[in-house]
Amino acid sequence: MAGSGRGMGTWLREGVWEIPLRRYLALLLAACLVTGLVFAVRALTHQDRSCAPGVARPVDDDECVGVATAPYDFGHAQLRDVVRAIGRENDRLKPGSYVTVAMMLPYSSTAPTNLNDIQHQLQGAYLAQYQANHESNGEAPQIRLVLANPGSGGGHWRQVVDTLVAMTTSRDRLRAVAGIGQSTDNNKDAVRELTRHHVPVIGSSITADDLANGQRGKDPFPGLARVAPTNTDEARALASFAEVSAGKALLVYDKPGDPYTRTLQESFAALIKGSPYEPQPFTPPADRSREGTTANTFRQITHLVCDTSRETDTILFAGRHTQLRQFINALGGRGCQDRAFTVLTGDEASYLTHEKALDRDALRHNLSVRYTSLAHPDAWTRATPKTGGSAAGLRTMLTLLASGQRAPVGPIGTVALDDGQLIIGYDALRLTVHGIREAVPDGRTVPALADVGLQWPQVKGSLRVDGASGWICLDAHGNPYDKAVPIVELTPEGGSRFVRIAWPEGRPPTKECLPPS
Repeated sequence: MAGSGRGMGTWLREGVWEIPLRRYLALLLAACLVTGLVFAVRALTHQDRSCAPGVARPVDDDECVGVATAPYDFGHAQLRDVVRAIGRENDRLKPGSYVTVAMMLPYSSTAPTNLNDIQHQLQGAYLAQYQANHESNGEAPQIRLVLANPGSGGGHWRQVVDTLVAMTTSRDRLRAVAGIGQSTDNNKDAVRELTRHHVPVIGSSITADDLANGQRGKDPFPGLARVAPTNTDEARALASFAEVSAGKALLVYDKPGDPYTRTLQESFAALIKGSPYEPQPFTPPADRSREGTTANTFRQITHLVCDTSRETDTILFAGRHTQLRQFINALGGRGCQDRAFTVLTGDEASYLTHEKALDRDALRHNLSVRYTSLAHPDAWTRATPKTGGSAAGLRTMLTLLASGQRAPVGPIGTVALDDGQLIIGYDALRLTVHGIREAVPDGRTVPALADVGLQWPQVKGSLRVDGASGWICLDAHGNPYDKAVPIVELTPEGGSRFVRIAWPEGRPPTKECLPPS
């Protein structure tokens, strides 16, 4: 009985207390492990979203976006040398001696043509930064350069703009945003929001008329300055060069278009008003760097090109570079190769300078492609006009560039000049530095944020910037007046060939370079 009692007691103890207790402990332990695992996953996930100081992957995207405050090449080896050069120059600056300028471009793009342009613009911007900090007779402030990436399509522009605006009141002392990239709706929104917060913006390659001030007398982007002419000015320069006749030209255009292609289409349409031919539309993907199905459309349009009268010899193309490449390739297989055609288009064609997918053989069959470039290294090395630019302005940049392949300036990576992007990036930063330093009040070394954008109307006459791309004389709205427009032709051998300089006003500006009223 005693043994039975002990057995019953043990059973009761285990059955009533110990077995449930073990279960509760096991459940508690499992809950702790799950909770710990959740927190660990969240921590790891959070850590994985970070790319570099100031740069991270948004929850809905794998692109690294933000403002890189330390050297970061956004995963592109071809940007590495110039990014490191910028990092070395920034590290050399003493606290309190500098202001920050952000170079805003789509650094996470994976399109080879876009990356080439980004690399070249950034190289030019760095050369201008180095020049400002080392070859300006001690002028203040010094310039710190950071990279702002709104994403390959600019979709994260608001996050980046919010960061840039916050940097204007922090120890970063951001005083301008340069670059911007292509004339797209996202970039247009970003510029509008930046200038709404009084952040000066200096566009390097934006050309759309509706991404400029002064259109119909309005200034929707106060504080915006541009190095490149508007599409209207480029079209006027192209017309003065090519003598486009309405009866001999056909317009091919992007429908529905974006700010660049729409305003280019409008400018071209005005040139050939009264043309006997209906303009031919094509509809590309929303992301115009993608192939889409437009190659099929262009094959059909080439048939219509051949159906025009034999007097027709000019095709005006209002579209982006991917679609331009497809169109050129289609024209290479047209049925009327015995007829000569010239395709005239805007500066977007410079992306094709080193494009491997372009059928260069098409250019050997009575087809030439000429475009308005933002800059070209041969523009000022031949017999040049007495005004509007000079070989000296280009030579200053080339001297810096020669030093860019060795310390202390470089290395900055492989360079190319014939697409004009390095030159225009250099000039955009030079104009930025000019505005910042002209805005510094007496006895101070740092300008007020809003005062920088107030300098643009005075950049003319003896206060112009002698850029490597030509004189930069701004009108009261921050647009370049009668800016030199190099006409460039794609070559069958690869690269491009400078043809000659054209002018929006039909002739170079006077030596005073003062816009008329």
